[in-house]
Amino acid sequence: MPTPARARADACPGVFAPHDAADGPLARVRLPGGAVSAAQLRALADCAEACGDGDLHLTSRGNVQLRGVTRPGLAVRLADAGLLPSPSHERVRNVLASPLSGLHGGLADVRGLAAELDALLCSTPELASLPGRFLFAFDDGRGDVAGEDADVCWRALDADEGTLLLAGGDTGRPVARADAVAALAEVALDFLRVRGTAWRVAELDDPAWRGTPVPRLPAEIPAGLIERDNGLAAAVVPRFGQLAAAQMRALAEFGPALVTPWKSLVLPNAPADVFERLGFGGETLGTTACIGRPGCAKSRADVRADAVFRPGLRAHFSGCERRCGKPSQSHVDVVAEADGYRVDGRWVPFDELKGKL
Repeated sequence: MPTPARARADACPGVFAPHDAADGPLARVRLPGGAVSAAQLRALADCAEACGDGDLHLTSRGNVQLRGVTRPGLAVRLADAGLLPSPSHERVRNVLASPLSGLHGGLADVRGLAAELDALLCSTPELASLPGRFLFAFDDGRGDVAGEDADVCWRALDADEGTLLLAGGDTGRPVARADAVAALAEVALDFLRVRGTAWRVAELDDPAWRGTPVPRLPAEIPAGLIERDNGLAAAVVPRFGQLAAAQMRALAEFGPALVTPWKSLVLPNAPADVFERLGFGGETLGTTACIGRPGCAKSRADVRADAVFRPGLRAHFSGCERRCGKPSQSHVDVVAEADGYRVDGRWVPFDELKGKL
């Protein structure tokens, strides 16, 4: 069933309209396709120190957030680094792309498509009116970002042809790779004409905006060293997707990076000893958490301090029922309540939490 259309204003944070969090203004920097150069990694580190609390937070849409942004100058710094190409479009540049495309696996190489779409978005005045939650995606056929709740997604069927997905459903509409960018922009323009108060395609009642549900494939979520045809790549997994400015600068020493929707980064060119040289990020994907206390006034607990880590455990700790940042993959749902947590719907006292996970 479609989700009821939203009546309240879209408050999705950006650079010019940050979210007023308990620990200060939160600004979100969009990185279409997750692509960020070494110079931009350094610029983000500088922004965190000069304008925020010194840390950077990776998001479930392959973007970066800065918290505690109480000092001026962020927009100018980002623009100088090429991270704010169109102030009028900054909140709508939400584009995912398979981060391992062209490096390992996949049916098509979707590298470059996110940047092409970003340029088209920023040059189309009407598209500045998209809701800040509208999400585009380019999936290279492995099914990783196709399962990330995109409003419109091009998914490869082979190296040159693909199909169009709307809200995760396959429309059966064939689209050549060469036409993928234009097709996604066309869908976005059509959505603006019919959206009413809806923020997402899934909220539209019209059956024409439905497709055949696509079974979610086990996503190939990168972690650790990755063999390429001509070398190695590395997927760096910071705990809770949080990086200090110094850690971001350390990553920049290995060249450009791709921020993934799983709060990790892929370094396309990495030496075998990358994790030893970094000194962090070698852990596998597992437990995640929202910011919790003291960062969020709605949180009932310091969920990051309470989070349980053990091999094989995939859990998400939330400070309240909003479950901010929860992964799309299967996981144990852990929500804070008074004096304990609700684990997959069962209340567990705090002192028994570790034994129940």
